[in-house]
Amino acid sequence: MINGKRVVATIEGRMTSTRLPGKIMMPLAGKPVMAHMIERHRRSKLTDEVVVATTTNATDDPVVALCEETYCPYFRGSEADVLGRIVEAGKAHSADILVQGMADSPLVDWRIVDRLITMLAEGGYDCATNEFKGEDSFPDGFDMRVYSFPVLQKAAEVDKDLALHEHAGYSIRSQPKKFKLFHWKAEGVMRWRALRLTLDTKEDHQLISAVYDELYPKNTDFSAEDVVAFLKKRPDLVALNSGVKQRAPEHDGKAV
Repeated sequence: MINGKRVVATIEGRMTSTRLPGKIMMPLAGKPVMAHMIERHRRSKLTDEVVVATTTNATDDPVVALCEETYCPYFRGSEADVLGRIVEAGKAHSADILVQGMADSPLVDWRIVDRLITMLAEGGYDCATNEFKGEDSFPDGFDMRVYSFPVLQKAAEVDKDLALHEHAGYSIRSQPKKFKLFHWKAEGVMRWRALRLTLDTKEDHQLISAVYDELYPKNTDFSAEDVVAFLKKRPDLVALNSGVKQRAPEHDGKAV
């Protein structure tokens, strides 16, 4: 909680990902991706509740079983309507601020999350994010979005384009004249736009697995800087997925 506002982090995830089916249950250092996501979001000092936002598909029953095993609340909604799914999860847990976590980012750092929460709450922003195109961008996989929940809830009501529901929050992030946005540009070693740390392919999993195998046994709370420092010394690992191209959907964002 911050400034009297309740913070809820949702983690979007489904087993039917098109590029890498079942990725949210793939192993990293002996635990499923989703288990690590829950653990890393729970480390936030400002987040009051972490909720997994999955689908009503029977294929996502293993995700629900994992949530029950880890005592993590979950919400089951539409596969295609990601915006509606996370908004309903936020409503169910009385969110004032919503952190949009994505299960294709298993290296998410709570320190980044908490800075964005702080900026949003103290600056009165509608959305705070470290997603930034160009040389000032963080490595793909450390990107995070935090929303004023009433603003996100309104978007779910007024956005009629189905693509805007699939790529949740795009109508907010893409309209700086209409919404008050905070963009955190990367600095120093974090300005590494070519580094790909998102989980969409087998090559991505190879790289992220190597990171977890190296860092997690030594410190379960390793940081984004720890990841970058390790990979600066391992160009062989960075090369594993350097040829993977990120999909360019009609609307910017990730549907998971």
